[in-house]
Amino acid sequence: MTSRAAGNIADSTDAEILQFAIAASAEVGKFILPLWKNVSVDHKPDGSEVTDADRGAEQLLRRRIAGRYPEHTIIGEEFGGPEGRNAEHLWLLDPIDGTASFAIGLPLFGTLIGYVRDGTPRVGVVGMHALGETMYAAAGQGCWHQRGEGDGQRLWTSQVTSPEEAFVVSTGVEHTDLDARDPFPSIRLSRLYKEARRFRWSGDCINYALLCQGRIDVALDSRMNPWDIAALVPCVQEAGGALSSLDGCSDVLWRTNLVASANAALHAKVLRLLGPD
Repeated sequence: MTSRAAGNIADSTDAEILQFAIAASAEVGKFILPLWKNVSVDHKPDGSEVTDADRGAEQLLRRRIAGRYPEHTIIGEEFGGPEGRNAEHLWLLDPIDGTASFAIGLPLFGTLIGYVRDGTPRVGVVGMHALGETMYAAAGQGCWHQRGEGDGQRLWTSQVTSPEEAFVVSTGVEHTDLDARDPFPSIRLSRLYKEARRFRWSGDCINYALLCQGRIDVALDSRMNPWDIAALVPCVQEAGGALSSLDGCSDVLWRTNLVASANAALHAKVLRLLGPD
């Protein structure tokens, strides 16, 4: 990525962090792509996929961050980290968000780099390497989208305010009333499924990039971790969207699920549909 990728960011501290994160994401992409469709897949104790690409990419990011910001706290999906809720400067890393897609050869994966200051997500970078695209944002400075080495283009969510007109995308059904394995579902995803103009199943960070581009109107995940969420928060908010946990909590970083909508009006209606009777 060239320096112009962050040229629209005015705040000097966030500009420096964002520029660094964009460059780090690009470096990870160069490491990951030769391994895509060319790496063995292991499984963690919870059954989720992991590869040498995941591990190597996180190690690369950790080296870069520790070298540039040695006093900052780092938590990543593959190697964990210390308790970070009270950290002044915190990086949350998912080297390959969408490893399941990566493992079977789909391009629906990305590198998530989130920077959190005093508990507030400030900077987010989503490197969609197989698509040759990057989405990035810093608090108060807009959400931007870059293809290849081109200039960043400002992103805005859609103006759809009714679930009946909304295109909804979900990664899965866990812990919802569409999950046959959950005997006590609390999230009424079936009602949103019935109400939406269109409902598709897709994967992970790509959904939120589509939301920020105004291509879809609602994106949700019923199972999330802080490293899945941190980079998305500034992107969605700066594009004009609203987000919360599935039960409506707006302090989403340490929650276990996420729903994002194109705007606050639509989000309120989506939450009512998802909530209990």
